[in-house]
Amino acid sequence: MRALLFAWLAIAGQAALAGRASAVGLQPDGWDAGLELSAATDTNPNPRVVEINLEARVARVEIAPGQSVDAWTYGGRVPGPVIRVRVGDRLIVHFRNALPSPTTVHWHGVRVPFQMDGVPGPSQPAVNPGESFTYDFIVPDAGLYWYHPHVMSAAQSGFGLYGALLVEDPDENVGVDDELVMVLSDMALNDSGALEAPDAGGSIANVFGREGSHVLLNGRQQSSLVVRSGAPQRWRIVNAAKSRYFNLDLGGLPFKQIGGDGGLQEYSVERDTLLLAPGERADVVVTPRLGPGETITLRSILVNRGMFTTEGRFPYDDLLTLTGASVEPYSGPPPPDVRRALTPLPRAGATQVDLELTLDQPPDAAPEYGIRGALYSARHKALEARIGETQTWTVTNSTKWSHPFHLHGFFFQVLDENGAPVKPLAWKDTVDIPFERTVRLIVRFDDREGVTGAWMLHCHILDHAEAGLMGAVQVSPANAKGGPAETEDGHYGKH
Repeated sequence: MRALLFAWLAIAGQAALAGRASAVGLQPDGWDAGLELSAATDTNPNPRVVEINLEARVARVEIAPGQSVDAWTYGGRVPGPVIRVRVGDRLIVHFRNALPSPTTVHWHGVRVPFQMDGVPGPSQPAVNPGESFTYDFIVPDAGLYWYHPHVMSAAQSGFGLYGALLVEDPDENVGVDDELVMVLSDMALNDSGALEAPDAGGSIANVFGREGSHVLLNGRQQSSLVVRSGAPQRWRIVNAAKSRYFNLDLGGLPFKQIGGDGGLQEYSVERDTLLLAPGERADVVVTPRLGPGETITLRSILVNRGMFTTEGRFPYDDLLTLTGASVEPYSGPPPPDVRRALTPLPRAGATQVDLELTLDQPPDAAPEYGIRGALYSARHKALEARIGETQTWTVTNSTKWSHPFHLHGFFFQVLDENGAPVKPLAWKDTVDIPFERTVRLIVRFDDREGVTGAWMLHCHILDHAEAGLMGAVQVSPANAKGGPAETEDGHYGKH
């Protein structure tokens, strides 16, 4: 009887999640078929435990009509399956590596215990071909997160290894049932249609960051969507590309942004365009108004992310065509105003940390990115922090290329040039540091289970990280003594 009860609760819980993800709201049947993503299968009857099997393997996938490629995949699809959980759930992932190379899974943005962070060496051994590893943690925060490897990250993510992790909060009152998870990415193919070598272009391409020739939305080129005029939709968007920025434009239709990296923000903001650096997420509401058969195109406008990144290139990429359905327009009330009570992190007594993102050209060697700062005792030492400590970071980008700056394991808030919190308040784990600019942020190293360790910080243009723009924060107990600790293997440059 108890087993039957658990099974019934699991089915009911999964049905509720599936209903929220499917088109049961205001849109016509099949409206989102062109953007369908596979879903991870929960094998655990406990309604508060999501247990899945996830395999990384090479598989033939279609990225455009008549064009397929042998990609590196999670579960045989690009992107990998969407993992849906509720805030506070326990997530168990039995991961198996069927690739020809070692790999791991990093849970980008999730405040996991250190041993679950997916960084080979400091947090776990790399998972070799034919081996398995079980990730097991409580998911503490609502929002859209994602997963990707942290072994040869630029190559493996570029080959197709990424997927979305959606953590839902049943108490949220967004008021929009029609929801889409959108995974933005690109893929580089050579002239024969196979995956381009990850070292194509050599060290110069490392400096620029390699962008793929095929721009993808949910693993497809130029997807389609059928929409009911006047009916709002909630788009949960992640930029999973290894170098490409996406500056989204919907032909003048505004994006009502209600959240980002760490879930809902303080209040909503309307934006004419929506800029996402690699690793960033956005939670937006859009309300197309189209007559039957009328269309509007979601495009990504070319972004100047540094020297020679716009010259000679087409000004935009088409991502998605929205077509008005032959149904009666929706004329009901708009969604409620979405707000979240957030408190600025206190700056009084915070430790000041100055960091500089650099690019050096050693004699007779490849150009090398780096992170410099007063708290680094040597290039391969970690910055120091204590549990419960608050730090304000001033990050100066001295290079001629922008860098999306990502911190593992912790959220932060962005500050303006005067040190005041940027409005609306929002939790971030990735922030763009434009070329030759300075960005300030404040982070508290919160106390939770398994928080001590050398947490990575790096540029999420993954070629830049591989070229040296990578470091760590050694988080120690509040009463610990001593200086910055060296990472286990002495460096992070090849993860």
